[in-house]
Amino acid sequence: MSTNRSDSKENGPMKRIAYLSLSVLLTGGMFSLPARTQDFPPVEMELIQLNDDMYVIHNEFVPGNVTVLVTDEGVLLVDDKFEANYQEIVDLVASVTDQPVRYVVNTHYHFDHSGSNAAFQAAGAQVVASEQARARMLETGQAAGLPVFTTEDHARIHLGGKVVDLFQFGRAHTDGDVVVYFPQYQVLSTGDLFTYGNATPLLIDYSGGGSIRAWTNTLEDVLMLGFETVVPGHGVVTDRAAMEEFQGVVAAMRARTREMIAAESSREEIETMLREDFYWQDLHLTMGFDGLLAEL
Repeated sequence: MSTNRSDSKENGPMKRIAYLSLSVLLTGGMFSLPARTQDFPPVEMELIQLNDDMYVIHNEFVPGNVTVLVTDEGVLLVDDKFEANYQEIVDLVASVTDQPVRYVVNTHYHFDHSGSNAAFQAAGAQVVASEQARARMLETGQAAGLPVFTTEDHARIHLGGKVVDLFQFGRAHTDGDVVVYFPQYQVLSTGDLFTYGNATPLLIDYSGGGSIRAWTNTLEDVLMLGFETVVPGHGVVTDRAAMEEFQGVVAAMRARTREMIAAESSREEIETMLREDFYWQDLHLTMGFDGLLAEL
């Protein structure tokens, strides 16, 4: 692994965002996740084939998606759900290959994307994440399963003749978000920088360095990559057009909120706008609303 450092749709976007709920977090963890990953029960998961060598382990709601790359020199995973999901992940991978898991890439530090790290390390896998994500794991008491390789900006993993690119474009969901690009397949795994469908919301973890102001610029950089298929952090597998719409929705929500703040609109008026125009839901509403107003 090498690293380097350097300083459409018929219904339109406003219809599409009916399927996005919005929540902004001031404290770490999404959906009030359990304090310990083992407190979250196993869930039924399905294996979705993307192409000859790639799969997605998916289930509704939490925990997040797992991207699986199979090569003749081992398997690479993007994210690994909660600790309680470890054995089912292993079983699903074993259903398509007898190769061991060699690498696990964490898109960020949250338990529902990194909870099985220690178990995979015990089985011989190397865990990779951003430097910031590793620091957040230490801050939040995730001493077991810490990444042994970290990157800032860009890293590349070569495995079985396949290339896997890790990019860190900037703050969004957290300050350590990594997207994982499979150029030979034009597939992108985004972590919670992009979630899709009605399963999960846009989440900004302020305690983890997230930022609504930076999010749109980060998405613009991500969209410069040559991908067509998108594996979101949560929700169903989708395409580039959906991510482009998502970027537009985030930008519109941010701009509209800033306009109302500048116009000295009341707290109640801004909340009404977010509910009616952007389908704001009650998930962490009070705490998240304060965070949004404070940043903008």
